[in-house]
Amino acid sequence: MRGKTFLSPQWQLEKLMHSSLLENIKQAYRVNVNCRVKIRLDCMDRLTMIWFYLYALVIILKASSAIDTMFQNQSLKDGETLVSEAEVFELGFFGLGNSRYRHLGIWYKQISELTIVWVANREVPFVDPTGVLKISDKGTLELLSVSNTSVWSSQSSKPGTNMNPVAQLLDSGNFVIRDDVSGDIIWQSFDHPGDTWLPGMKIGVDLVTGRKRNLTSWKSSDDPSSGSYTVWMDISGYPQLYTMKDESSFQQRVGFWNGQGFTGMLGVGPNSLYAFDFVFTREEIYSKYTGFNSSILTRMILHQQGSFTQLVWMPRMQAWNVYMIVARDICDRYDLCGPYGSCNINRSPACACLQGFEPKLPEEWSAAKWSNGCKHNITTTDKNGFIKFTNLKLPDSRDSWFNSTMSLEECGILCSRNVSCTAYANIDVREGGSGCLQWSTELLDIREASETDSSGQNIYIKKPTTNNLIHKKKSNTSLKVAMSIVLTVVMLGFALILYAWRRKKKSRRKANKNKKQDSDLPLFSLSKIIKATSNFSILNKLGQGGFGAVYKGVLDEGGEIAVKRLSKTSKQGLDEFQNEVKCIAKLQHRNLVKLLGYCIQGEEMMLIYEYMPNKSLDSFLFDENNSLLLDWRQRYHIINGIARGLLYLHQDSRLRIIHRDLKASNVLLDSNLNPKISDFGLARMFKEYETEANTNKVVGTLGYISPEYAVNGLFSVKSDVFSFGVLVLEIVSGKKNRGFSHQDHHDNLLGHAWRLYKEDKPLELVDTALGDSWVVSEVLQSIHVGLSCVQQHADDRPIMSSVIHMLSGEGALSPPQPPGFFTQVAKPEDKSNLIIPEVLVSVNEVTITQFDAR
Repeated sequence: MRGKTFLSPQWQLEKLMHSSLLENIKQAYRVNVNCRVKIRLDCMDRLTMIWFYLYALVIILKASSAIDTMFQNQSLKDGETLVSEAEVFELGFFGLGNSRYRHLGIWYKQISELTIVWVANREVPFVDPTGVLKISDKGTLELLSVSNTSVWSSQSSKPGTNMNPVAQLLDSGNFVIRDDVSGDIIWQSFDHPGDTWLPGMKIGVDLVTGRKRNLTSWKSSDDPSSGSYTVWMDISGYPQLYTMKDESSFQQRVGFWNGQGFTGMLGVGPNSLYAFDFVFTREEIYSKYTGFNSSILTRMILHQQGSFTQLVWMPRMQAWNVYMIVARDICDRYDLCGPYGSCNINRSPACACLQGFEPKLPEEWSAAKWSNGCKHNITTTDKNGFIKFTNLKLPDSRDSWFNSTMSLEECGILCSRNVSCTAYANIDVREGGSGCLQWSTELLDIREASETDSSGQNIYIKKPTTNNLIHKKKSNTSLKVAMSIVLTVVMLGFALILYAWRRKKKSRRKANKNKKQDSDLPLFSLSKIIKATSNFSILNKLGQGGFGAVYKGVLDEGGEIAVKRLSKTSKQGLDEFQNEVKCIAKLQHRNLVKLLGYCIQGEEMMLIYEYMPNKSLDSFLFDENNSLLLDWRQRYHIINGIARGLLYLHQDSRLRIIHRDLKASNVLLDSNLNPKISDFGLARMFKEYETEANTNKVVGTLGYISPEYAVNGLFSVKSDVFSFGVLVLEIVSGKKNRGFSHQDHHDNLLGHAWRLYKEDKPLELVDTALGDSWVVSEVLQSIHVGLSCVQQHADDRPIMSSVIHMLSGEGALSPPQPPGFFTQVAKPEDKSNLIIPEVLVSVNEVTITQFDAR
């Protein structure tokens, strides 16, 4: 199964020369003796020749021992192998059990038990022993079948550096392709792990290339193809390791590195065998471990059944010994006890609510069904503040917020001021603790350390405030009132239907149709709105839009609302008002603002929306102080949320809707900074078969309008895509497109971004307010998507479903073409270079509606 050691034809020839050389060496002694009786000159010639042979032998022996390397003009056949320099690992073709399939892989050379640590063609095996490994002209590894068909190939991670490729098996078990001249690594097997984590191998994410280094289990002991389980690093919050099944079900949480160990592995601390290392930079996030003694063989393996274990080879026993198991007992199951529940293996039952909490569903809890977890106990609200919990496995840190330089005291103050913060803790436990980690969701997957184990951490969980409880009581009262109103409305509606049924067929249909339209949204009375807004007090005013002011209001039931009051002097207002009601009443999506109702009384026309406490995106992006509050994770979340909202409007809603006025001020942010698209006054509904339309009434906001719409009045979903692209570049840069200026040129933001992209300096676009929070791969993806969306020609721009795929890293990123409306903007004295029609020019940033003089 191992095969023979691989020797190239050149090395085989050199081997034949060894016997001839050794014969000459054996004569060396006789030469010295004969020299005493022969001419001195002849003796010197013969001695010189002998020493030359000796030197050549050393060189050849060194070359022939370098069987860890394969050059471009060589190949490796089934039955031949490469062996690392110290003979730790061996690479070649192998078969498993009774399977007839053949794979190329790496195994330990010196141990008796065949132990595979890496497989190249794990998904596409050979059916017979005819496979051949070669290095292609492009510097990639190629596995070829007998018909010269490529079964598997590597990919170069550094194009342009593979002119002299050499493949080498290292003593670490890493199979690399390097440039023989520069020594640079072109490709390595450690970037593509299988089920085995070897010392020195990184598990994590390359933020530059987007490559994810995950462990994936085998399907079975005889089948190395990808199985059901994966060990991967999640970076949606503070980075942590998970074991996952079928890419959707969490099994165990290894947790994050706290400076001494992984938070999810209580009781597993420093040891004499190896040490873990955690690296978090702009370029990559990963964890690896390094053995203290290279003669001790150790590996971590993800088994087919999902268990994750550390093994050590015992030479005397000639077997692998289990050194550590990640999931030791029932308490290591992910989120066994539900939100705010903690697990203790020494307690019966194992799950209990944390202090100050009680089961959400006591009946289920008594039946050992703990998944619904716990809720705050109202008896803990005498004093506001935090409850300190000690020696715990910290909760799941997905979607958490963190700052590595902040002190614990500063962290607590910040959490107390943030209404969405639920708990906080230190990131690093060394030297008294440092860093700040905050949760804004329910706390999941908590475990209590045993009495003899001090590897747990302290966490401070916020108590529910009195205001929150009052709000809950009000909500319950509101629910009862609402149910009564709904019941009354239903009864009244039934009576109206009976009455309408007695009328003529035509009138009945018309009445039913009108009723359907009118009952889509509740009608608020003017007196109720006046009371809620304190008679439209200036203190309640949130802002001024294109068709009127927006006010904050508080209803008698306690709910907060935003009231958009149509200006009485707006000539176009009634049409846009009716259009907005008609559009948004039929839309339901988490990234669209929710319309609660409307009010029409006399000359007053108002729309009532859900209240957004963080106002609009532009109040953060373009404000010097507020921009510091939006880190990259939040901005990237906002970009993706807007994209999902547009996808719903364009494709997934009951009606195809084009917004036509997407901009930063029309994106509202809720308490958790989730984006919600608002202001549908200019939106246009399309029938299913319609894709574009033409108008002589050009509406929108300068800086966001697409070229074909501004010049020709032609709009489509690609018009919204253009606006989205502008918005993405504004979010990345923190600068407005319109009004942007640069000391080196007069381009707007689109032109500036295009210049940097063409000069291969796109990261210079990043907002300095982001500090070090941004992720290189996500920023590059966002800039690329933004430029793709603002291309001059609508046909070149992607649709929103493609944008979603590109942002997730799944879609192809083709090179964008130059953007529209990006060329140099004329100075005031130079009117000839203006590229926007004069009829569209506006002196402010509010929505414009003008007629194109055509």
